[in-house]
Amino acid sequence: MYQSYYGLSAKPFQLKPDPQFFFGSSGHKRAMAYLEYGLSQGEGFIVITGEIGAGKTTLVRGLFCKLESEKILAAQIVNTNLNAEDTLKMVVAAFGLPNEDGSKATLLTRLEQFLRQCDQKGKRALLIVDEAQNLSPQAVEELRMLSNFQTADKSLLQIFLLGQPEFRRTLLSHDMQQLQQRVIATYHLGPLNLLETKGYIEHRLNTVGWNGDPSLNEDAFLEIYNFTGGIPRKINTLCDRLFLMGYLEERHHFGSSDVAEVISDIQKEFALPESEAASQNVSDTLQTRQEDDTQGSLESMDGRLFKMESSVISVLDLVKRILARPDSNINDLNK
Repeated sequence: MYQSYYGLSAKPFQLKPDPQFFFGSSGHKRAMAYLEYGLSQGEGFIVITGEIGAGKTTLVRGLFCKLESEKILAAQIVNTNLNAEDTLKMVVAAFGLPNEDGSKATLLTRLEQFLRQCDQKGKRALLIVDEAQNLSPQAVEELRMLSNFQTADKSLLQIFLLGQPEFRRTLLSHDMQQLQQRVIATYHLGPLNLLETKGYIEHRLNTVGWNGDPSLNEDAFLEIYNFTGGIPRKINTLCDRLFLMGYLEERHHFGSSDVAEVISDIQKEFALPESEAASQNVSDTLQTRQEDDTQGSLESMDGRLFKMESSVISVLDLVKRILARPDSNINDLNK
């Protein structure tokens, strides 16, 4: 819609991850370097985490564009809210193998035979697991076990795990020590800074033939950054709405007030109706009171326990004094 109005060859701020729009911020370049390092090692796990919309999937698709298909066979899993058995089935299916029939042993045998065939053809198998934060500990362990497929001198399967920050809690838990020993690199992909946010927006515009129309002043970039926090997906959503408004109202220059206007519209669209908001406030108030009551009860219990402990200590002290003076009677101690 607005792309033809501004003379753009395509929509610059689509939500769909597209490696054509990959922007090499300092963080994204470093994350890509870790992925490429992992490929060069040909074994173990690489873990990349980042906030929702930080660009992890775009990063992976950019990596796919660099892969030498004649040497590396890559498969990707994006639906990870599965149990261990279903995770194995998804891995088998991701490599194009049948998974509808057969026991777990059959599936493992089928996958191992496939990986060995790849090795015999001079190819390496790479599995990329997106949304890894949804994996159960049992599913993560299932993936770790797959890394046991090896020849005498090399691993047959390498695995990249990409997920939101909470996956790091799973990774660092005590039960994951065996997996930790097989992780050769890990990196957290943070948000863009202000300068990178401006560069990101201009990069996406230049990719679709931007000639300076529309233009944005420095205050507009600052307003965009403050609202989105430098998260690429949020930037895409806001800029898409901004340019749509520009098309509808025939604007060719955007300042901070224009951005603020669009932000206000977005916030109104996602605000709860007044009745629901009031209900939510009541619920929150009740919850707060319940928490306060619980806290008060705990504090009262702490006080009673303290008094009981003091009484027990006094009795123990009295007993010690009795034992220390075997020739004295109890009445003497009370004098």
